Amino acid sequence: MGIKERWNSILFKPVSIAPLVTFRMLFGAIMFISIVRFWSNGWIESQFIEPLIHFKYFGFYWVADLPDTAYYVMFGIMAISSLGIAFGALYRISAVLFFLSFTYIELIDVTYYLNHYYFVSLVSLIMVFLPANASRSVDQRFGAIKSRSTVSAWTIDILKFQLVLVYVFAGIAKLNTDWLIHALPLAIWLPAQDQLPILGTIFKWEATPYVFSWAGALYDLFVPFFLLVARTRALAYAAVIAFHLMTWWLFQIGMFPFIMIGATLVFFSAAFHENWQQRLFGAQAQSFGNTHVPANQLVSLSIALLVVFQLAFPFRHLAYDGNPFWHEQGYRFGWRVMLMEKAGYAQFSVENEKGNRIEVQNSDFLTHAQEKMMSTQPDLMIQYAQFLKAHYEKAGVVTSGVYANVHVTFNGRGSRPYVDSSVNLADQVDSWRPKTWILPFES
Repeated sequence: MGIKERWNSILFKPVSIAPLVTFRMLFGAIMFISIVRFWSNGWIESQFIEPLIHFKYFGFYWVADLPDTAYYVMFGIMAISSLGIAFGALYRISAVLFFLSFTYIELIDVTYYLNHYYFVSLVSLIMVFLPANASRSVDQRFGAIKSRSTVSAWTIDILKFQLVLVYVFAGIAKLNTDWLIHALPLAIWLPAQDQLPILGTIFKWEATPYVFSWAGALYDLFVPFFLLVARTRALAYAAVIAFHLMTWWLFQIGMFPFIMIGATLVFFSAAFHENWQQRLFGAQAQSFGNTHVPANQLVSLSIALLVVFQLAFPFRHLAYDGNPFWHEQGYRFGWRVMLMEKAGYAQFSVENEKGNRIEVQNSDFLTHAQEKMMSTQPDLMIQYAQFLKAHYEKAGVVTSGVYANVHVTFNGRGSRPYVDSSVNLADQVDSWRPKTWILPFES
């Protein structure tokens, strides 16, 4: 059997649809809860309506801000479509609408970038192409889709691959001196939790951050592979629950822990999923049609390209000299989760045609969250400088440049200059090229 035939035999082997059904239900339900939580906390207004400026992702400057009411409409679409996914109602339409609305909203402002938002976008895109509604769904119940007991293995394995990727790359990112040798940033974060009963005392012990750092790295690197093995799966899943609940409790990181706790159930056997579904919903009474799916070369090629891209893209930071945690070029979309304590102070000034400089009060233009992110992220500094130039020129000030005096502290080290203060940031163009005006990190 050649490589191509072997690849196709792996991808298109018929397997039970039950794990895919569980994933669909839990993903849709958790997304619905997340949207309701976001809305009820007033974050639609504070993150999207109140700001005067929205920082854009590189390559997505075309993503337009929306009218105030449209943000609520978009979140309404997300909520309804997430329920459509969970119940398998108009599933394909729901999956498309959720992917488009969720991803568009996340592209509005890079300030709020989180790895798990990226994960949700990727998974929701993948789910558009999965027959997750072919069993235990409203669509199947009313005949909109034929019932199926099996699906091609790739429809479940692609989800497992995505989860393995998140964990392994998070583990690889921890293989650095700060994390393993200096236990940073946990040596800063854990002692700050000393008010907690019992654990607060433990967190003050000098050895505790080192234990947590090494345990975290080993967990990320190995837990997905233990989930893949039947004999170690239950213990590994217990570790998943303990790890994610601990991080949720200590660091208030939103819904990500629950997303991972729910998603990793996809590693469990078909029998596990079939048993709980039968107990909860009863046996499937429908007759199943032909569920054999022949090998599809377009699907095979698409999966191969997706795998190659996902394996290569997180390593793009290697194209840049220096510490990626410092310069942050190629940092996003690399599954680097909670790896640094970084804060900055950025004083911008607008120079007029006479050479006089106007000192800018950042809080006049940015929210607290935006200022915090901008003060440590060079691409946002460029956008902010260009915004300031346009703002002051609109006010009648002929500007010759926008400059910034930026100091950044990284993992508890003393504050140090971050950018060349003589560079006119308003004239800089964000690109794949190295930003030579970022000063090198000196440890």
